[in-house]
Amino acid sequence: MLKIGIILGSTREGRLSPQVGEWVKNVAEKRSDAEYEIIDIADFKLPFLGEPGGDASGVAAWSQRVAACDGFVFVVAEYNHSITGALKNALDFLREEWNNKAAGIVSYGSVGGARAAEHLRGILGELLVADVRVHPALSLFTDFENGTTFKPKEVQVDSVNQMLDQLIPWATAFKTIR
Repeated sequence: MLKIGIILGSTREGRLSPQVGEWVKNVAEKRSDAEYEIIDIADFKLPFLGEPGGDASGVAAWSQRVAACDGFVFVVAEYNHSITGALKNALDFLREEWNNKAAGIVSYGSVGGARAAEHLRGILGELLVADVRVHPALSLFTDFENGTTFKPKEVQVDSVNQMLDQLIPWATAFKTIR
């Protein structure tokens, strides 16, 4: 069975990614095509890459967790028209662990996180991760109550399922070449 990691891409206090990630996982687990698990980059306490004296004790666990996955769903918050620094740092810590895998992106922000998703796509391409076309984009204005409590519109469930319908065959195909 495929293993799909749902990566929470924000570590900031008050972040919304845990709510979104749990929702994605609940939608995905109604399917029987893969095992889905949440991977919270905050759990690994990764130091800033290349900065001397940082505690790198979480890097090995981060590497193992990513390597064990066949594909990913990135839950991406848009901060300053891009992905978070924490997600970029976590991506940059690894190389081969990402290679020849597939990913979907679920983004959120004032314009659905679209700009963050576009930046992430370029980074994933460099890491040899193929991202699927369908991209659930959640608006802080319509999918969150008061900008803090996640209450997605029903159409978003269909969007997540359509993304997973593309992700699962791609992850299956890439597994054959790793």
